[in-house]
Amino acid sequence: MIVDAHVRLGRGREVSLTADRLIATMDTLGVHMALVAPDERCIAYDNRAGNELVAAAAAAAPGRLIPYAVANPWRGKAAVDELKRARDGGARALNVDSVLQGFDLLDGLLDPLLDFAAGEGWPVYVRTGTPPNALPMPLASLARRRPETPFVMGRSGATDFWIDAAPALRYAPNLYGDTCYAPWDTVLNELGGDPEIGPSRLVFSTDAPYTVPGAELRRVLDWPIGGEARRDVLGGTMARLLGAAHT
Repeated sequence: MIVDAHVRLGRGREVSLTADRLIATMDTLGVHMALVAPDERCIAYDNRAGNELVAAAAAAAPGRLIPYAVANPWRGKAAVDELKRARDGGARALNVDSVLQGFDLLDGLLDPLLDFAAGEGWPVYVRTGTPPNALPMPLASLARRRPETPFVMGRSGATDFWIDAAPALRYAPNLYGDTCYAPWDTVLNELGGDPEIGPSRLVFSTDAPYTVPGAELRRVLDWPIGGEARRDVLGGTMARLLGAAHT
């Protein structure tokens, strides 16, 4: 089973993706399931519209699309209430972008949302790669504070902060890297070959529509690792993380 750990639906500033186009691409590539977040505007501001968008897309494609919930933590209790609505609409994971949402990962603002995610058994995807407040090492420190919650290091610091991905993964055992943008002969080999990390701590992600999904999948298929390890990367690990979520 192939699980795409991160896709954004809707219209962004420079890219857009519809649910129909996503499903068609998944069918072409043999991707069984994708976790879907809404576009940039909805992550930053119009959380309700974004959560409704991905919930509707998932309802129209049962078993194929799994919604992320989004809520700007600056909204306080209203943000937690929005996560509850998203959960009732089918969300099974939390999606965080501290750059779009305007906060520091370690300033405590996110704590109520993380408390909710922990209570639901949700994994938490956090995009990284943009200084100063969306970097691998601060995320690793956050994950260490929250050992009960699995965190996915979105983009694994791509591209200027790939150098921090391995130390971050070593520092926080509940942190997982994702494969998008990462060449297998350098970044993925380093992470997968590290005895403190290994392929089971990496999850396949296309990060569509910012990438070419076929190229992202081909990179993982070309990576010379064992069959069981490849199955973990392509979907097994993410499926296990989702399996902890309350349904």
